[in-house]
Amino acid sequence: MPVEFLGIGGTNDGSETTPRSGPSFDKQYTLRLARAHQEYGWDRVLFAYGSGAPDPAQVAAYVASRVEDLRILLAHRPNVSYPTYALKTFATLDQISDGRLTVHFITGGNDHEQGREGDRLTKDDRYARTREYIRIVKRGWTSREPFDHEGAHYSFRDFVSDVFPVQQPRPQVSFGGSSPAAYAAGGAEADVYCLWGEPLAETAQQIEAVKEAARAAGRTDVPRIQVAFRPIIAPTEELAWEKAYRILGDLRQAGANPRRRPAGPPQNAGSQRLLEVAARGERHDRALWTPTAAATGGAGNSTALVGTPETVARALLDYYDLGVEILSARGYAILDDAVDFGRHVIPLVRAEVARRDAARADHDAA
Repeated sequence: MPVEFLGIGGTNDGSETTPRSGPSFDKQYTLRLARAHQEYGWDRVLFAYGSGAPDPAQVAAYVASRVEDLRILLAHRPNVSYPTYALKTFATLDQISDGRLTVHFITGGNDHEQGREGDRLTKDDRYARTREYIRIVKRGWTSREPFDHEGAHYSFRDFVSDVFPVQQPRPQVSFGGSSPAAYAAGGAEADVYCLWGEPLAETAQQIEAVKEAARAAGRTDVPRIQVAFRPIIAPTEELAWEKAYRILGDLRQAGANPRRRPAGPPQNAGSQRLLEVAARGERHDRALWTPTAAATGGAGNSTALVGTPETVARALLDYYDLGVEILSARGYAILDDAVDFGRHVIPLVRAEVARRDAARADHDAA
C-alpha cells in the first residue's frame, strides 16, 4: 500500500504559539515553505480556508506556477461560490499545476464561522448542500455537453464548461468529518476521507464507519483514508517531552487571550471527539498526546505525536497498518518543523513501507 505525506501550505509564519511577523499573505515565506516541503520529501500541501484568510485558490496558483512536482490540496467551502463557477476555478488550477490538484470540500462545523460569510444553513442542510455541490462539480468536470440541474440547493439550465482538468477523468475529491451525516456524504462522494488524530481503536472505528457509508451508497470502492497530527520531535525522548511541554505552555498562554479562544464548546463532532479522548487521558498508544487538543478546545488538527523521529515514525506506521494511506503533519514552528519532519521522519516511514512491499512481493513470487 502506498504512503503519502501532506503538509501545510501556510501563507505566513504565524501559528497557535507564535504571532506572525509580517502580512497575512507573505509571498516570500509562502514560496519558501512550499519549496521546503518539496525539497524534504513531502508529496502535497494543503491550502486551507478561513473566512478572513487569503484566497487559497489564488495562493495555490501562485505556488503551482513556481514550484514543480509538489501536489496541491485546495480547501473550499461550498457556501462561498456557485458550483458552476467553482468547477471552472478548479479546472483552471489543475491546468496551471499540470494535473496536481485535489479539492478538499469543507462543509463547516461552526455556525459562527459560517455566518461570517452569510451561511445560515443548519449542519444537516450544509452536508446535503455539500453533497449536491460535489456532484455538480464532478459532472461539470467531465461533461462535454450542456446539462441542467434541479436540486434542493442549486438550479440551472444548459451549462457546459469550456475548461477541463488535466487529470482524467477528473481531479480527486477530499472530504472530512466525524458525524453520521459526514460519513454518509463523504462515504458516497469522496476519493479521500480525512480524519483528525485519535487513538488507534477510535480511528479504526471511524474508518469502518466510512467504509460502511461507501457500501451503503452502492460504491464498489472505498475512500482512501487520511489522518492528521501535530508531530513534536527531538533527538531524545527526554528532549521531545521537554519541547512538548514548552509548546503546551505557549498554547495555554495563547488560549488565555479571549480573541484567540474558541467561543463556547465546539459544535462539530470531530472536535468533540478530540476533547473526549483528552478527558480520558493525556497519553494514548505509542506516542499520541492530547493536552495540545485540550488547550485549543479541540480546534482542528491538534493532537500531537511526541518522541524521537524513530518513535513518531513507528506511531505513524501503526496508523498505516490500519489502512491509513495519507499522513498529514504540521508542527508549531511551521517551516523549521516541516524541514525536520521531512529530514528525519519521512525517510524512516518510507523505508519501512518499501521493506514491507519488497517482502510481500518476494512472498507472492515464491
